[in-house]
Amino acid sequence: MDEKMDELDYQILRELQKDGAMSLTIIAKKLKVSIGTIRNRLSRLIEDNTVQIIGRVDPDKVGFHAYARIFISVKPAKLIQATAKRLSQFPEVSFLAMISGKYDLELNVQCRDNNHLIELMEKIHVIEGVYETETNMYLKVFKIAQPDLDLVKDLWAK
Repeated sequence: MDEKMDELDYQILRELQKDGAMSLTIIAKKLKVSIGTIRNRLSRLIEDNTVQIIGRVDPDKVGFHAYARIFISVKPAKLIQATAKRLSQFPEVSFLAMISGKYDLELNVQCRDNNHLIELMEKIHVIEGVYETETNMYLKVFKIAQPDLDLVKDLWAK
């Protein structure tokens, strides 16, 4: 981010986390600044990829009943980036990261059911570089949330 975030940016992000569909007019009134200021700040935050305005759905309510976390060991290690790029193309993948430890990659997937998960695993196992996997099923999800911005508020406080 070229420009350092400040308290107003933080407050805008907090309001959007409460309700991503909140109008700029309401945000401006709540924060006691002009709508133009909110529009400019939000445009900058979107442009530099600090925030994306999305609709978060409850996967279970829309038909995804098999969630899993998959750890993947990649060999040779020089294929980690290429393997991650290929895995990121699967629409079932909702999270993908390079990690430390026994495995090289961690991904979270959302599938319709166990058969769909098995089909996905079969596709993953034939990707060049995938050496070993470990899959953990999420049996019940108790919380899905965005990061709590109050935990880093001091970074923006003046």
